[in-house]
Amino acid sequence: MLQKSASTGAFVFYPRVAAPGSGARDLVWVEASGFGTVYATTVTRQRPNPDGSRADYNIALIELDEGPRLMSRVEGIAPEAVTIGMRVKARIAEVDGAPGLVFDPA
Repeated sequence: MLQKSASTGAFVFYPRVAAPGSGARDLVWVEASGFGTVYATTVTRQRPNPDGSRADYNIALIELDEGPRLMSRVEGIAPEAVTIGMRVKARIAEVDGAPGLVFDPA
C-alpha cells in the first residue's frame, strides 16, 4: 500500500500527514502494483565464515512503478547478478526475524 494525494495524483513514500511540496492533506491509501525497477545497486561483502563460505548480499535502490524510490534488496539471484534497470516484484519476507519488503526478479 502507498499513499496518494487525491488532488495531485502524486504518490507519497514514506507515510506522512501531508504531501511533500504541495502540503496537500488529502492522502489516501491505494494498492501498489508491486513492481519496480532497480535504480542503483551494490554488493555488501561479508567476512568469510570458518568453513570459508560467505553470506554476501545486495543493497538496491528500487524505483516503484508509481514513482517513489526505496531501499531494499533483491533475492533469488546472486548479489552480483542484480543490475541497474532490472525489473523486480515485491514480496514480504522475514528479515532478521521481522516482516520486511524484499524484491525478486520479475
